[in-house]
Amino acid sequence: MSLKFLAEHLRLSPATVSLVINRSPAAKSIPHKTQERIRKAALELNYRPNFMARSLRAQRSFTIGVIVPEISDGYATLVMSGIEDHLLEEGYFYFVVSHRHRADLIEEYPRLLQQRAVEGLIAVDTACHDGVNIPMVAVSGHREIPGVTNIVLNHLRATQLAIKHLTELGHRKIAFIRGQEFSSDTELRWAAVREAAKKLNLEINDRLVGQLQGESSSPELGYEVTRKLLATGEAFTGLFAFNDVSAIGAIRALREAGRRVPEDVSVVGFDDIQSAAFQNPALTTVRQPLREMGMIAAQIVLSRINTSAKTTCPKTITVEPELMVRESTARVKAKKIASEN
Repeated sequence: MSLKFLAEHLRLSPATVSLVINRSPAAKSIPHKTQERIRKAALELNYRPNFMARSLRAQRSFTIGVIVPEISDGYATLVMSGIEDHLLEEGYFYFVVSHRHRADLIEEYPRLLQQRAVEGLIAVDTACHDGVNIPMVAVSGHREIPGVTNIVLNHLRATQLAIKHLTELGHRKIAFIRGQEFSSDTELRWAAVREAAKKLNLEINDRLVGQLQGESSSPELGYEVTRKLLATGEAFTGLFAFNDVSAIGAIRALREAGRRVPEDVSVVGFDDIQSAAFQNPALTTVRQPLREMGMIAAQIVLSRINTSAKTTCPKTITVEPELMVRESTARVKAKKIASEN
């Protein structure tokens, strides 16, 4: 089955059929019904586009490399959904590699992907290094590297939203779960937490600060940290977790200790993963626009690929958070406030 035969079968020009089959940006000008007719006929006649021929003609691979820590139900998955949607819409293929926080893979993967002729790289929650000779975008990238565009969250605003929400509900004794040391956002967000707490006149008790340990993306990490926080004997009525997954683990630990959520302890997560709204109770969380961040990353890397190398690219793009108030937070009971004082 050739493109020419498919075009003749549909009584359309080969150029029109090619634009649709190859998902070219120019295909947007073709009526939707025509696009659907072309795809349906291609499926029925078992037509397969010759990607290699297309690449050879254009002397391009139309492929992007994406580097993530891991692929699981959480941060990276939502960012990837935005990356994927935009790349597919623009007719690009992509390779995804996960490094599991291994330093050797973080250093090696950009080189290996370039050897496979990717035209650009997107690094998600991954430390970037110098020496990349193709357009690169870093989601949650905080290092200033020539030629790399960082897409970051306004962490100060995010932490202010969470802590203000808890203090307005009467919580003054708040426990905190910090992220793993290897996470790109850990130090920046903790600095933002301290600054936000200072502005809200909230004292942070060091005995009520725990840190996630281990590379797993399981709620077990948040569960273990919360058990340690409870073991200190320090009273707290609120808990602000580094991410939703650790918040889910924290709720389990609190329940096992006989603490009700939110009646005894209010819990706030971070990210707003897809399952956050369907937890019991539904999780109050700070939403990162993760899918949007992925789409922005894909837009920027394609823009840089398709423009002159001399074109100035933004060093940093900052996105804004949103507080999603659900059922895991509530006002402190009057007797609890009295006992705290």
